[in-house]
Amino acid sequence: MIDLHCHLDLYPDPSGMVAECITRRLYVLSVTTVPSAFEGTAALAPDGSRIKTALGLHPELAAARARELPLFERLLPRTDYVGEIGLDGSREHRDTMDAQLGVLRDILRMCSLAGGRVMSMHSRGAIDCVLDALEAEPSAGRPILHWFVGTKRQVERAAEMGCWFSVGPSVLLGERGRTAVRAMPWDRVLTESDGPFGQYQGQPTKPWDAWATVEGLAQLWNASREEVQSRLVSNFRKIVAEK
Repeated sequence: MIDLHCHLDLYPDPSGMVAECITRRLYVLSVTTVPSAFEGTAALAPDGSRIKTALGLHPELAAARARELPLFERLLPRTDYVGEIGLDGSREHRDTMDAQLGVLRDILRMCSLAGGRVMSMHSRGAIDCVLDALEAEPSAGRPILHWFVGTKRQVERAAEMGCWFSVGPSVLLGERGRTAVRAMPWDRVLTESDGPFGQYQGQPTKPWDAWATVEGLAQLWNASREEVQSRLVSNFRKIVAEK
């Protein structure tokens, strides 16, 4: 099972959640929301585990924590993964868009100078701006657009740019999400939980809930569960190999 976007450090019992992920032999990308959380979050995952920690600066916090950009730059050599980063143009955060964009541009530049990273990216209410920023810094790495609910044309543009997409159970609850997923190339789709912020069966998502997406993808793609699982594993191996 594979979860390419999860906030392990934000569960009530992070150590217990990590232990359960190890028992279940999950591959997890543990994203962070500020650079100062990276070291503590990375310490949750034992060496040699299937849990990798990403260095992030969440757009909702970007304006308030822009002062942590120098720390981000110092920590970047320690990981092949960056996230959660991006832009948030929702009503609650659109007034900080200029600051968010400045932070995102700095991060993409750092990633480019570092040789590129696998990047898990937030784009709520700001899809075109995120794609524009990526287009302006093509060497930043391999973007994974997390919880991506764009139009068919936005999906096509992102795919043409080489973006990947991570999909969780929550994305498939609404018709907009299902429409976006139908437009995604099969060979660019990965699974995520966005735990503990996603929802599955009325509860906050856990990392193993990411694999519940298989059933919904099988229906949307008119494929068997076995075909979908095989494709998702192949996609995961490809993006890990490319890093």
